[in-house]
Formats: sequence, structure tokens, C-alpha cells
Amino acid sequence: MNKQEPRIVIRRKRSHVSVKHNDSWKIAYADFVTAMMAFFLVMWLVALVPQKDLQEMAEYFRMPLMTAVKGGPKNDTGSSVIPSGNPSIIPNPSPIASRGDARTEGDLRDVERLENLKAELETLIETDPILQQFRPQLLLDMTPDGLRIQIIDKQNRPMFATGSAQVQSYMRDILRQLGPTFNRLPNPLSISGHTDSIQYASGERDYSNWELSADRANAARRELVAGGMGESKVKRVLGLSSSVSLIKDNPAAAVNRRISIVVLNQRAERRIDEQNASGDSNVDVQELLAPIPGPALQLHHIPGLPVPIR
Repeated sequence: MNKQEPRIVIRRKRSHVSVKHNDSWKIAYADFVTAMMAFFLVMWLVALVPQKDLQEMAEYFRMPLMTAVKGGPKNDTGSSVIPSGNPSIIPNPSPIASRGDARTEGDLRDVERLENLKAELETLIETDPILQQFRPQLLLDMTPDGLRIQIIDKQNRPMFATGSAQVQSYMRDILRQLGPTFNRLPNPLSISGHTDSIQYASGERDYSNWELSADRANAARRELVAGGMGESKVKRVLGLSSSVSLIKDNPAAAVNRRISIVVLNQRAERRIDEQNASGDSNVDVQELLAPIPGPALQLHHIPGLPVPIR
């Protein structure tokens, strides 16, 4: 029996060199391309939206939480692309703070100044010996346009002579005491005159309650200026006749005869300026300023006189 040679098996370890494939840049590049595609898609969609809708969306996202909690304006025409908030479930004691649109920091400071003026006037009325006796005829409240001071008429103590704009002596004292107080704020004033519904014998054709209310409002303005108020403080003077009665169920009541002085907030002042701005009109101002040519003079020759040379 042949003796076989032993089989020698040699095991060698193969060194596996791991090749690292750095493909992370591909993922980052794919994310970048996706983001750029989304960005240009958004830009393309924004370019298709009308400018009016863009402004409405911008107004909505200025204070979305405040609009959602307190509610948006309910007098819109329904054309907004984003509906306003629901009616507020939180009671609002201040009529100025109940508006749903956004307020600037200047508007908030303006409201604070008017609240301080209201407290100052209430203190002045309670402490001043002249104003204290007329306390029942002075009404102070906050409105969306600002601080309103109403001086109302009484049956036995009218502010003006009957049927005229002649200021009574105590009404003059009230206005002249209040005048210097309005100089402490930069806010302008709006003065309006109101009458009752009792008409003149001539009706509305001649001198009527419209003229009377305007004359009384202007007379109140003169007394405020005489008391020390700056002449430039008055923004407008209105005569409203009996169109805005204090007691709607009894328009002939004496308390409907009153003078209303509103210390305008910045928002109301801007609204008045926008209403009166000539830039919004399509009328050519230069055309209005152009002189109107007069009629041509017709010269007639009188016998016996020399003919004029033209």
C-alpha cells in the first residue's frame, strides 16, 4: 500500500479594502433642487394672484391670532379671498378696542393719550368751581373716532339764545375753561352742532336748523379759541341739524340740542385727510385754475363820433 503524501492546505486571509462611497452630496443637491423648484413654483403662483388679493392676504396675516380671537370686520362685501374671524366671544369694555383691524404702535399710544385726557377732564370738571355746577350737562365718552365731549342743552338752562347762535354766559364759561386743555395734545378737534326736530316757521327753505346748527358749532369754536385754544386745532366744523338725535324716540327733546367736540385719534384724522385729498380726484387742477375768457365786447358806432381804430 502506497503511502500518500499529506495534503497541505494553506489558508490565507484576504484583506478586503472597503471603498467608501461619499454620496451625501447627492442628497444635499437633491434637496436643494427640490427647494428651488418649490420656490419658483410659489413665485409663479404669486405672480398670477391679483394685486388686490395680495393686499387682503397681507392684511390678514399681520395679526392672524388677534383676528381669530376678537373677530374681523363684518361689514365687508364678501370679496375677500380669506374670510374674517368669527365674532368675538370675549367682552370688550372699550368701543375703540373692539375694531378687528390691526393697530400700529402709534395708534395704541394715541388711545392711551386720549384715555389720560378723559381722566384729566373728569378731574377738572369735578374740581373746577365753574365746571362743577354744569356737570349734568357735560358728557364724556370714547368713540371709534376719539374722545367725545358733549355739552347738552337743558330745558331751563339753554346753551344758546332761542333760535340763534348767541352763546349764553355760562356756555361761554364752559367752553373757555375747556379750551386750553386741548392744547396739551397734538390731536385736532371736530366740532359739530345739533338741534332738535322743531322746525322754523319758514321750514327748510330759508334759515333752517341746518344753518342754525352750523352757526352754533362755529360759535363754540370761537369761544374755545377765545379761551386760549390754538386756532389750528380745529379740523372741521359740522352742522348736523336734527339728523343725529341723542334721544331717537323723542327728537324734539331739549337734550338733543347740543355741541359735540371730538378729540380725533390718528386713525380718524387720516380718514378725514383721505376723504378730502385732492390727489384721488380725476379733476385736472390746472384746468380749474385757468382763467375763464370773458365775453367779447361789441362796439357800436354812434353817428357823429369817429370810428375807433381796432
